[in-house]
Amino acid sequence: MSSLHLALAVLVAALWGVNFVVIEVGLRHFPPLLFSALRFLLAALPAVFFVRRPRVALRWVVGVGLSLGVAKFGLLFIGMEGGMPAGLSSLVLQSQAVFTAVLAAATLGERLGRTRLFGMAVSFAGIVVAAVGQGTAGPLGAFALVVAAAFAWGVANVLTRKAAPEDALSWMVWVSLVPPLPLIALSLLFEGASADLAALRSLDPSGLAALGFVAWAATLFGFGAWGHLLRRYDASAVAPFSLLVPVFGMTSAALLLHEGISLADIAAAALLIGGVVLVSLTPGKRRTHTPDEHATDATGQHATDATDAAHPHDETGRVRA
Repeated sequence: MSSLHLALAVLVAALWGVNFVVIEVGLRHFPPLLFSALRFLLAALPAVFFVRRPRVALRWVVGVGLSLGVAKFGLLFIGMEGGMPAGLSSLVLQSQAVFTAVLAAATLGERLGRTRLFGMAVSFAGIVVAAVGQGTAGPLGAFALVVAAAFAWGVANVLTRKAAPEDALSWMVWVSLVPPLPLIALSLLFEGASADLAALRSLDPSGLAALGFVAWAATLFGFGAWGHLLRRYDASAVAPFSLLVPVFGMTSAALLLHEGISLADIAAAALLIGGVVLVSLTPGKRRTHTPDEHATDATGQHATDATDAAHPHDETGRVRA
């Protein structure tokens, strides 16, 4: 990888890590479901008029839009609004790799293997350690919502592999068209029209900046740059940079939000990231499959090289918010 592309990979990981801090700032201005709706609305418009529609069935666009945009981000934002720290959220969301591996084994017929099963056990231990730490410092329900968000992300990853879009950026833009209306409806139902209108009326530069960052920097630029790297290099060369996301997330949260990093957090990070490495970078094999050279996961990573150790499959490279 060239020095320029190396810097780009680190930049994207940094943007995705800092994005958790920006989400925390945005939640001070917007109810969580409304914030998520506006994020996807800005990510989709006007970009949808400048990128071609992915050549996939509409059901995959809708399925991923609902699982990724409505379920994953809705649960994440509610969990963070309910007291889940930004840094810890960036770490716990890593467990999506484990959920994706389990779902892929159940629906795509992949063998997990001993190494990957061991990695799942290590990651689960990390989640338990993080849950114990959160239980003593904050609401455990908010922690559970972020874990549920990671599961929803795993569902989106498997659906995207089935869809096999060719371009990460156009795929994300079109998927972003789906969540706004359901999220706005849910916001009106659970957060109330008065709260939504009050947030919009009191919108200030800080709120606008947070909204712009999560929609354009983290989503459009981040996904576009990551997809560019995946088209130029093997997934095995690009995916490990995603493991920097919780490093940037926890560090930026400590520096900018003054969140503490306890020994339990460090232990949880070591276990969870170590387990994700074993799950993600160990090639899985399908019992029966038809290769599709264009298959990708929810982050645009090529996903059909699972049977080739030089091209790990899609349980890597998708740690962003």
